[in-house]
Amino acid sequence: MRPLPTLRQVGYLIALVQHRHFGRAADACFVTQSTLSAGLQELEAVLGVTLVERTKRRVHLTPLGRVIAARGRELMRTAEEMVELARSAAAPLSGPLRLGVIPTIGPFLLPAILPRLRHEFPQLRMFLREDLSARLLDQLDSGDLDAVILALPYNGDLEFKELGQDPFLLVCPSDHRLAGHDAVKPSELPEGELILLEEGHCLTSHALAACRLGVPGFGGAGSRAAVHGTSLHTIVQMVAGGLGLTLLPRLAVDAGILGGTDLVAKPLVDAGVRTLALGWRHSAPRPAEFQLLAEHINGALSDYQSGGPNG
Repeated sequence: MRPLPTLRQVGYLIALVQHRHFGRAADACFVTQSTLSAGLQELEAVLGVTLVERTKRRVHLTPLGRVIAARGRELMRTAEEMVELARSAAAPLSGPLRLGVIPTIGPFLLPAILPRLRHEFPQLRMFLREDLSARLLDQLDSGDLDAVILALPYNGDLEFKELGQDPFLLVCPSDHRLAGHDAVKPSELPEGELILLEEGHCLTSHALAACRLGVPGFGGAGSRAAVHGTSLHTIVQMVAGGLGLTLLPRLAVDAGILGGTDLVAKPLVDAGVRTLALGWRHSAPRPAEFQLLAEHINGALSDYQSGGPNG
């Protein structure tokens, strides 16, 4: 049998690709620079090719080195999934779980569900990553994340389990003409007064689709957005400053995002909702565990939402 690369050697190559620096790659692997360099030389000797061009100033991977690194990431992910599969057979929802969550869900959902999960699964070690949907899905595909919590609809080839519904509310100052309404029709939303999240956040398209207003072109014709904000908390402060109105998910309002302001939240008549979901790769070795996790998150979310929206 011909000699094969070790996972450690492959890990050294992947770290070098990520950090583009021998010293930083060695630190990431918790080894000395000389150990990492020797491991890469051993990998090249096993494969019989040159993977790295060594210069004093920069690290260059050969074209074949980049291909080998990509294959190495697949190999490492398979090895990690093998370990996860063995661990899940011992006890459900135990050990590390790397969960991604989008910023319009994470700060409002996680405080409601994490205490319950810690109580029911004390051996679960959950590592959280907050980022935009597209970047989280890239990390899920690469194996850097095990599962993600995001909002549907999303066009992607993943396994999904719905967690619950999250309706949108109109948020406005207490002296606004719509503040006295028990509920607001989407057709009553004023042109050019909505403050929404900037491009890259799926919440904006979900909110406008729920109100059947179409997706804004960020300056294109037909957009109802006057200004775009970088976060929901920033948008709340802009609305409190009299710059306009906004559409917020009920989850954020129930979590107290309007605290310290005179803003009010009003239900929308016959408007759609966004659907929260847990997603994972089709090839993931722990689908039964993710189903179980989704069921417990759904239960915690239902309990949390039973108090009704603020207004």
